[in-house]
Amino acid sequence: MNLRFLSCLLFLLLLGTSCTKSDRNPVFKRYKTVYQIGDQPAWATKNWNDTNWKKRMKLVPDGQIFWSRTPIKILKAPESLQPYGLRLEVYGAYEVFWDGVLIGRNGNPGQEIDVPPEGELWATFTIPTHLTNKGEHLLALRLSNYYYPDHIGIHELKIDEYNDLVTDRLIKNSYMHVFAGAFLIAAIYFLFLFLGNKKEFPMLIFSISCFLFFGLTMTHFVRTTIPIHYSLHVIRLEVITGIMFGISFLIPLYFSMQFPYPKQKLFLGIYGVVLLSLYIFKHHSFDFTAYNMMVSLWVFSLGIAIYGAYKKGKGALLVVLTLLVCIIIRYTVSFGISLFVGFSLILLSMLYVLSLRIKEQRLAYETSLVQSTRLRLELLKKNIQPHFLMNTLTSLIDWVEESPKKGVLFIEALAKEFDLLNQIENKTLIPITQEIALCRSHLEIMEYRKEINYFWEEKGIDPEQNIPPGILHTLLENGITHSLSQEDNRIRFRLIFETNSDYNRYTFLTFATALRQEGNIKEGTGLKYIKARLTESYRDQWELTSEPVDHGWKNTITIYL
Repeated sequence: MNLRFLSCLLFLLLLGTSCTKSDRNPVFKRYKTVYQIGDQPAWATKNWNDTNWKKRMKLVPDGQIFWSRTPIKILKAPESLQPYGLRLEVYGAYEVFWDGVLIGRNGNPGQEIDVPPEGELWATFTIPTHLTNKGEHLLALRLSNYYYPDHIGIHELKIDEYNDLVTDRLIKNSYMHVFAGAFLIAAIYFLFLFLGNKKEFPMLIFSISCFLFFGLTMTHFVRTTIPIHYSLHVIRLEVITGIMFGISFLIPLYFSMQFPYPKQKLFLGIYGVVLLSLYIFKHHSFDFTAYNMMVSLWVFSLGIAIYGAYKKGKGALLVVLTLLVCIIIRYTVSFGISLFVGFSLILLSMLYVLSLRIKEQRLAYETSLVQSTRLRLELLKKNIQPHFLMNTLTSLIDWVEESPKKGVLFIEALAKEFDLLNQIENKTLIPITQEIALCRSHLEIMEYRKEINYFWEEKGIDPEQNIPPGILHTLLENGITHSLSQEDNRIRFRLIFETNSDYNRYTFLTFATALRQEGNIKEGTGLKYIKARLTESYRDQWELTSEPVDHGWKNTITIYL
């Protein structure tokens, strides 16, 4: 577990505890709320006898007026010039009475059928200072809830200093907007990384997860910045539930890709069915659905991470510890806070695992560069080693003595090959035409040396294509070294190029009598060089096969696009 991750963990824990700071010293105590259908102004008075009122109501149809009465005990009188405020979350239009005094109105109770929707779901009112002395008080609401007649009750009631009620939520939301912005930046950054390498699907999944978490945060905390009528609140909850469904599926999918396990598709399918069932059958029980989705995500992800830790997957143990910390947070703070802190920690653990993957890829790439450089020097040394030079010079002496003109051509061919090798040895990619010229030059030299007729054929070659230098030249050398000429004293080589939207493919055929007909040729410096060059240029987006065939040998290089 690195220092950066611990710093983020500490920040999120402090954020979670700071969110509950204002609840440590409440200034009021709330008692049971009672309800009654009807409309009498006297029901707002403090001393009205409500012993026969209902403690719970399930339905008030047709936008009828009904009342609620909630006894409140003020534990501490407000300070001078610091009046108390009342913050409510109620489904409906209502008027607010405190000890029989009208202190505010939200919408048009009783007139919702005839007038457009007015008012906000979350509203804050000032309580007159002379009505907030220490002791017993009464909060009465005159309500109607035409749009959702089955949502009855006060879902949130809070009393505190009015300025604190207004500013604390704004400050908290500003922090959360900055917090959400960080995940939006991460989503955009890893999306661009994925577009640069479209085979890295974990990056795409992490990017989408960060974006969904950004959307979840903004949708949850939008209530302070954008006034929402209670008739629109269910749409907001629908959006939150849909985002939760996406996050709850993508996070285990991500861990499945990072820590593979047996029958992966089967378990993911079962998990997807469980999530879909929760989403469909308990769709309108928003809190129930969100909670169970979070539990399902935690259980499935923990199982994957434990299996990954058992298999010694890098970062798996950290994911296990993170998920266990999420349980501690859940039973320490409220569900809403634990939801955001928990998701944040899980996304950070995903980022950590992804960073390990990127680090491995970078190290592998750097290793391939070092290996490519070393093998390139080995290959160059192979072409100028004393054994090669002595054999070539001996053949050259014979040709000069027997046929000076051909001896001159031999010298020119030798000079041309060394000149081409010198031009390409420090390049990562060269035109295919230059690589073919190198192969033809080498065949010309070997004809003088071995007095065998070598033929070069090519089909479908695209002159615009580039290829790592020396790989076809190396296959050609292997074909010459491990083959005997046919009865007519000749060996043919054929290069075939194929391309489509998915890959470019080079097929290199040797028509000769193979020295070894069984098994594959042992991987030597040449094949290692080819693999290192392909890795240097194409990472892991390539495939090399080498196999004997009836006419000699077949090598295939496939480069995936």
